[in-house]
Amino acid sequence: MRYLLLLCCLSAIAPIPIAAADEYLLLPVSHSETATTVSQWQNLNPKKLRLKSEAALVVDTNGNEIYAKHGDEPQPIASITKLMTAMVILDGKLSMQEHITIEKSDRDLIQLTGSRLNYGATLSRRQLVQLALMASENRAANALARTWPDGRDSFVKAMNRKARELGMHNSRFRDPAGLDPGNVASPRDVVRMVKAALQYPLIRKATTTRTIDVYPYKRRGPLRYSNTNRLLKNGSWTIHLSKTGYLNEAGRCLAMQVEIADQSLVIVLLNSFGKLTPFGDSNRIRKWIERGIEG
Repeated sequence: MRYLLLLCCLSAIAPIPIAAADEYLLLPVSHSETATTVSQWQNLNPKKLRLKSEAALVVDTNGNEIYAKHGDEPQPIASITKLMTAMVILDGKLSMQEHITIEKSDRDLIQLTGSRLNYGATLSRRQLVQLALMASENRAANALARTWPDGRDSFVKAMNRKARELGMHNSRFRDPAGLDPGNVASPRDVVRMVKAALQYPLIRKATTTRTIDVYPYKRRGPLRYSNTNRLLKNGSWTIHLSKTGYLNEAGRCLAMQVEIADQSLVIVLLNSFGKLTPFGDSNRIRKWIERGIEG
């Protein structure tokens, strides 16, 4: 793969990237960027970043791409889908305190995954959103779509409509939980979705909560759910939003908004092989940025 060095004058109106390969270093182009920040990104050598994820994108707070690999290629995104599900629910202004009971129709008939929410489990809409986001609870996501006005099909249409509004033109949604491998998005579209999701306080809080106890059954103790992003247990990471995903067809996926070297960045990793690969790639990205800036 070819890597080209982008040379530009800081006094120019906007730096123009020469690189056209599918993996490259792109310098900031925002007028508001300082010379210091531009210099920081210039110090990063993409040849030193060896990621195992099939597709990857790292973008700063101004939308400047620091690293990209197959950034425009649609990929199955598995449970990262649930970010869109949560946004549509919150946009719908439905009562978040309304209690919803899990039904047989909420079970997964695509991947045949299990669930700790048995038929008859009852939680508020807010709690179902929390479980769908932090613990990737599939029945929670399906129940949210089922109880949408006009039902599940109408909900999926609303998901695709929201995607179009966000400019996610390389995306398609077929189910609310991400169980259908036909749920696809390019890394650049996932960045758009993450940035939109950041505007919702409940999504930020739910996706970064490490554990939660819920009481879906009467006269029974709590169920404790844990976040699927193990990086939240690492005190060296500052994470403001995150969502994991996994299907055989999608591999391991991870999307996050994080702080690295005093910079706000969105990291998207898709189609990683191996349970720990997205977390390993995230650490490789962080070290690459920190060492590049220090160097």
